Amino acid sequence: MVRGIEGNEMSTPRASQKKQPPSASQSGKSQKSILGFFQKKSTNSPSPAPSDPTPVKRTPASALSKTAFTRTGPTSSLTPTPSSDPAGPSSPIKQEHESGLGKNKENGLPSPITPLDGVANRVSSELAGVALSSPSRKKVVSYVESDAEDDDDVFQPIANNARKGRASKRRKVSVEDSDDEFGLDAATQAAMLEEDLDDFIVPDDSDEDAVVPKKRKRQQPAKSTNKSAPPSSPPKALSDDDAAEDIIMTGTSTARQWTYDPNNVEPLNPRPATQAIKKSTCNKTKARPSASEPDTRYPWLANIQDADRNPIGSPGYDPRTLFIPPGAFEKFSPFEKQYWEIKRKFFDSIVFFKKGKFYELYENDATIGHQLFDLKLTDRVNMRMVGVPEASLDQWASQFVAKGWKVARVDQMESALAKEMRERDDAKPAKRSKDEKVIRRELAAVLTAGTLVDTGMLQDDMSTYCMAVKEIDRDNLPAFGVAFVDTATAQFQLCEFTDDIDMTKFETLIAQMRPGELLLERSCISAKALRILKNNTGPTTIWNYLKPSKEFWSADITIREVEANNYFESLTENNIEAWPPVLREAREQDLAMSAFGALLQYLRTLKIERDLVTLGNFAWYDPIRKATSLVLDGQSLINLEIFANTFDGSAEGTLFAMLNRCITPFGKRLLRQWVCHPLADAQKINARLDAVDALNADRSIMDNFTNSLSKIPDLERLISRVHAGRCKAQDFLKVLEGFEQIEYTMSLLKEVGEGDGVIGQLVSSMPDLATALAKWQSAFDREIARKDGILVPAPGVEEDFDNSQEECNTCEADLDQLLKKARRELGSTAIVFKDIGKEIYQFEVPSKIKVPKSWDQMSATAKVKRYYSPELRVAVRALQEVQETHGQIIRDVAGRFCARFDEDYATWLAAVKIIAQLDCLISLAKASASLGEPSCRPVFSDSKRTVVEFEELRHPCMLNTVDDFIPNDIRLGGDVANIDLLTGANAAGKSTILRMTCIAVILAQVGCYLPCTSATLTPIDRIMSRLGANDNIFAAQSTFFVELSETQKILSEATPRSLVILDELGRGTSSYDGVAVAQAVLHDVASRVGCVGFFATHYRSLAKEFEGHPEVRNKRMAIHVNDESKSITFLYKLEDGVAEGSFGMHCAAMCGIPKKVIADAEKAAREWEHTSRLGERMEVKREEGGVYVPLGVQSDVAWALREGLEGVGERSLEVLLEAIAGL
Repeated sequence: MVRGIEGNEMSTPRASQKKQPPSASQSGKSQKSILGFFQKKSTNSPSPAPSDPTPVKRTPASALSKTAFTRTGPTSSLTPTPSSDPAGPSSPIKQEHESGLGKNKENGLPSPITPLDGVANRVSSELAGVALSSPSRKKVVSYVESDAEDDDDVFQPIANNARKGRASKRRKVSVEDSDDEFGLDAATQAAMLEEDLDDFIVPDDSDEDAVVPKKRKRQQPAKSTNKSAPPSSPPKALSDDDAAEDIIMTGTSTARQWTYDPNNVEPLNPRPATQAIKKSTCNKTKARPSASEPDTRYPWLANIQDADRNPIGSPGYDPRTLFIPPGAFEKFSPFEKQYWEIKRKFFDSIVFFKKGKFYELYENDATIGHQLFDLKLTDRVNMRMVGVPEASLDQWASQFVAKGWKVARVDQMESALAKEMRERDDAKPAKRSKDEKVIRRELAAVLTAGTLVDTGMLQDDMSTYCMAVKEIDRDNLPAFGVAFVDTATAQFQLCEFTDDIDMTKFETLIAQMRPGELLLERSCISAKALRILKNNTGPTTIWNYLKPSKEFWSADITIREVEANNYFESLTENNIEAWPPVLREAREQDLAMSAFGALLQYLRTLKIERDLVTLGNFAWYDPIRKATSLVLDGQSLINLEIFANTFDGSAEGTLFAMLNRCITPFGKRLLRQWVCHPLADAQKINARLDAVDALNADRSIMDNFTNSLSKIPDLERLISRVHAGRCKAQDFLKVLEGFEQIEYTMSLLKEVGEGDGVIGQLVSSMPDLATALAKWQSAFDREIARKDGILVPAPGVEEDFDNSQEECNTCEADLDQLLKKARRELGSTAIVFKDIGKEIYQFEVPSKIKVPKSWDQMSATAKVKRYYSPELRVAVRALQEVQETHGQIIRDVAGRFCARFDEDYATWLAAVKIIAQLDCLISLAKASASLGEPSCRPVFSDSKRTVVEFEELRHPCMLNTVDDFIPNDIRLGGDVANIDLLTGANAAGKSTILRMTCIAVILAQVGCYLPCTSATLTPIDRIMSRLGANDNIFAAQSTFFVELSETQKILSEATPRSLVILDELGRGTSSYDGVAVAQAVLHDVASRVGCVGFFATHYRSLAKEFEGHPEVRNKRMAIHVNDESKSITFLYKLEDGVAEGSFGMHCAAMCGIPKKVIADAEKAAREWEHTSRLGERMEVKREEGGVYVPLGVQSDVAWALREGLEGVGERSLEVLLEAIAGL
């Protein structure tokens, strides 16, 4: 024993005098002694050796080994190569597997083919490397097979204190550390096992010559003595790319500072060597990229500018681009150059960069991935990096998109083998630049929340829209051109309109569609339009500001681009004739065409525009549809909680949630449109109700439909993916089976459902699916498609596939012959083929059998050894190349199948739309049946005077949540007054009556039963609402301003066929102003507009003011008041009369306000309540025998006298005469 640094004991190895035969027990002892060493505390000096080391005989190492071990020179950035490593073979495969599979390198276990001198030298190198803090590997699990019984010792844990001395200098560079690099899921580990761990940190592209043994990931000396294998030598190690610049290793290797010499027994004094190492480390070691910020390595990231050199914060700054100085590209490695060329154009996107079997994120993207999802931060070349396995790309991309990020996916356009084949077959084998040696990569797609197309990433069955908005001023009124697309179904919709000053149409459109992504023309959108967009979109909506003309194209540029790119081609006519009719019409509407141009340009940057546009799925969209539907403007959709409740913004408790019983995704999307646009034609409504009756009378149609199509996939989205040629084999099979199921279901419905009604028309209009599906019955092997995800055409369908398959079969037959030959020559039938990772078809031979010297051993266990013979190498290489070609043909065949299927796109889409309509009708039937009793079919009247009558109406959306809901009778118009002036105490149920009436009207005109004993109404053309008290702080609008804005729309847009509800108008200002505004508005609505509806108020003076008005009737909510306890019992019953008061003090007492405060408030109310004194004045005048003439009547008389009868209007004059007669 000799004394080492800091007093630690160190054993000097001695030469053994006796040669020991290699045995399993011997190897077990060696292993345990080595592991014992690792479990000792590690300091800066070597730890004590085992007390009873196994003696081994020192044999001369090869010249190459000795040179590699004792070579002097810079060592700071190199990992030592143990002297036991044999000379590198010419074949990369052999080199890889001798280094990675032949022996258990991580613990020094000798394999049956390894001489024991290799073990001794390996122990020495490990001893030096670990004890002196060389770059060491962490926990290692060898995946090599072993039959040795004592191999379990490999998994013995290393003591915690053994790690302390080297923890700070570790670098995660070896593939064995790969599961520590990124937090791995099951898919990752499966991918790692499958690929033999060799692709986890994938080598860079720039070095062809240096072949790195993958299991150790050691860096080779700068001038490797190994020559790259000739192109014909099979099978080359498929390091995907970039080996030379792959791993940045830090820390200092000290293994070459000390060489074992058994003849020298002098104590080792390592202190000077350690000092020398430290000195060289200071000069040579490069800082880890992940330990520093990107802007310290790339100065242009410190002061970020866009491509036009605009800094952050300037008005013209474009966050999508990044300026990189031209000189910087000269300093980049080929891989860095490839990355930054793409990243600088998508600087606001998370770029997923394909490397082998993984997608990697670099620099700022890596930081974001690390911060958001705790992905493990490491390094690649000069960049910090995190990575995720290819198998879980969709999962991770979805998570980034859900956080509001755009995701750009960069794919490899070729495999390493394909790159090698391309370079070999290149007609110009001149010397290539470094850039040409990098595997080709291209931007494949950009994913955003508003433009997702992959069904696996779409989280919702409802549509998500990407919308472009063009606004100009036309005759002092805002004019809009809008184009939007549901990218999942490739449905484009366009509209152009001149709006009113309040932008009612525009607001309604945004509230109906609620776009997930917006494209706006920079500096060309008004503040009012921006407010509407902000108020009607969610916090996750993506906003894109495009440059005028350059990105937000004008109509002329759009037309030229559509023509130049041949999206629509005609074989016989001018291509314009092949344009969809809607797009042809849009050529005359500049605003709509310009908006479509912005959408087209944006989709082109996302690499999806051709897939979507060429489907030709275009339609006009009218947000109001006055002629054919009940208009629900944006404010009413919000106030009535049609799609989202006001509590938490979810769908719970909404009308749509109550109606939506659809079983198909495309049915749900159509039902939403039905609810947005209820019918206004009584004949069409009754036809829909007839269908509901028929379905509930005979449930066989409903049951057949539900049972057959309950698990049908989203065919509307999938057929657009088939058109794009981006459909997985399993999805293609789902599409076919889905349409086959539809065809079977429709055959069942034809037996029971044909007739003259809506259902019969739908069933009879179903296109002939049987003919379209016949050619797909046996076009490919469905089982293989389902299990393996490959479309294998039936023999004779695709000639090139058949030929390629024949070549593959021939190569496999050649390999079988080689196997038989080997068995015959070696005299053993135990010889078999064995695949390990990418090393396929190795001869696995029992250890006792002697093989020819020309065979190269690849790996071994205690019982078998694995080899490549020269002929086998050639045969395996040939098979790999044929399989690479065959894989490309498989992709081509899949593309041809998609194109062939897409020829019948019109048939498929028509079938989907018919099924969607049937699904919606069945949903209405189910919703009608779920109402319980009483429920009734609404009756539609064609009377001249508008009427809305419901008996014992309950709120449709509260049936499931409230068991004892108190029904009420509603009567508006017809034989009674149009407007009910509703008064009542606070919380007495006034707002519920208002909302319940509107919901019932919508439900009736959608085509559903109502929860009441009888219902009679004329079709309503528009529902308008003014509910609640809320300001709009972001739009700089006070509560009163919001009230009056909504009221102005009602006064200007409502018609005698409209239903209007006004709740507590005037409460946002003083009592005087509030009463005045409420009185004037009520008079105008009742006298001039003539609509039906409710006017709820706390101003009791209005009841007295309008008690003689022919079109206003006083109603109140019944309550029971206990003045002693100041408690109120709410009866929730609508009755005639005027409320005695609002009973605000009673509500205050019920809420726990202190009694003294309430007493003071009551005193003030008696003294100052304006409405009470006004009522007293009215009563006084009546007691004196006078007649009180309401202010509204006085105003109308004054207008008639001043302006003539034309100034008042025909309807107002009729009401005025009735009012005067009533006085």
